[in-house]
Amino acid sequence: MDGIVSPPRRAEISRETAETAIRVALDLDGSGRAEVATGIGFLDHMLTALARHAMFDMGVAAKGDLHIDFHHTAEDVGIVIGQCLKKALGDKRGIRRYGAALLPMDEALAECAIDISGRPFLAWSVPFARDKVGEMDTELFEEFFRALAFNAGITMHMTLKAGTNAHHVAEACFKAAARALRQATEPDPRAAGVIPSTKGVLEA
Repeated sequence: MDGIVSPPRRAEISRETAETAIRVALDLDGSGRAEVATGIGFLDHMLTALARHAMFDMGVAAKGDLHIDFHHTAEDVGIVIGQCLKKALGDKRGIRRYGAALLPMDEALAECAIDISGRPFLAWSVPFARDKVGEMDTELFEEFFRALAFNAGITMHMTLKAGTNAHHVAEACFKAAARALRQATEPDPRAAGVIPSTKGVLEA
C-alpha cells in the first residue's frame, strides 16, 4: 500500500456518558479479527460478522444501562465505531470511496450501498416480521446504522430485497454493510494519493 494511502489506518476512541461507556479500536487493514463485548449477545454476534467480512480488526468494549433497555448501548456503539472509521480514514486519500454489496442469507437478501462522501445520510428500507431477535429489539438495527453513518460521515442505503426470518434479515444487513465498507475503504491502486472527488476534498 505504500504510496496509495498513509498507513497505519487505525483509530481508538473512548466515549463515556451517564448512560454508557464505550471503547472501540479499529484497524481498516486487518484480517477480520474481532473482540466484542457489549452485553448484548446478538449485537456481539453482528459486530463480529461485520469485522470478519469487512476485514477490519475491531475491538469493542461497552458497558451500558441495559437494565433500562438496549437502545443507548446499541446507538452509542454505532457512534463510536463511526467516529473510529472517520478518524482511521483521515483525508480519505487513495480510497475507492464507493462500495456496494448484494448479500444473500438463506431466504433473506439485503443490499447496501455506501459513499464515503463526508455527507452523512441513512436510507433504511428494512422491514422486520417481529419485534425482537433474541433479546434485542429489531428497531435498534436502524438506530445502530444511523449512528454509524452519521458519525463516520458516510451515505448509506440499506434495502431488504427479500426475507422473513428476522435473524437472517439482520445478519444479511450487517454482512452487506461489511462488504460495502470493505470495498469503499480499500486503497485504489489506480488513484494513489488522490482524494476521490472533483472538489479535491471529501467533507460535509
